[in-house]
Amino acid sequence: MIKDSYELYTLLQKQDLLRDKPPMWWPNYGSFEVLVGAILTQNSQWKRVEVSLENLRSQNLLQLEPLCHIDTERLRMLISPSGLFKSKAEYIIMLARAIKESYGSFENFCREVKREWLLKQKGIGPESADSILCYGCKRGEMVVDAYTARLLGAFGHEFDTYATMKAWCVQGLIEHFKKEEQPKIFALFHGMIVEFVKANSKNKKVEAERLK
Repeated sequence: MIKDSYELYTLLQKQDLLRDKPPMWWPNYGSFEVLVGAILTQNSQWKRVEVSLENLRSQNLLQLEPLCHIDTERLRMLISPSGLFKSKAEYIIMLARAIKESYGSFENFCREVKREWLLKQKGIGPESADSILCYGCKRGEMVVDAYTARLLGAFGHEFDTYATMKAWCVQGLIEHFKKEEQPKIFALFHGMIVEFVKANSKNKKVEAERLK
């Protein structure tokens, strides 16, 4: 049994799981692209999301202003590799326009947005909101997901809600890292969890003994 998230973090860190990954794990950390990716990755594999992002990048559309004015059908076509492209196109356009109306720019959005505001936007749930805050806005927000649940479950930790799982992950880390360190620590912790589970699972069962 892993007693807390700090113990899990240190065990994962020894695995050197992020050696060949971007510095903060999520590609293009701190950019508007993260917001688009956070929506596209819902119920999709990242390799499919990458195709959609490249389609948008090739058209110079991974920015706030162009996505506020893009034709919906054009966006649907470009992001179709990610699946659920009709609803995702709607969510992306609505979020871009809401950011423009409420904050004026992506930079202001990153400085001022609250998690509660994001959760009020259509198509943005707790995981997407935390991904946007953690990887897009460089905030100290921990992201938890199905990979997290699978790894913690392998160690006997079960959670009824997203919030309780997130709280467990956060608690052990804030006791050991200063507030200014937490954005980086949370980002890397989530990334290490995802990479470990992807590399050490068989039939969706995590081989947790490989951490011991």
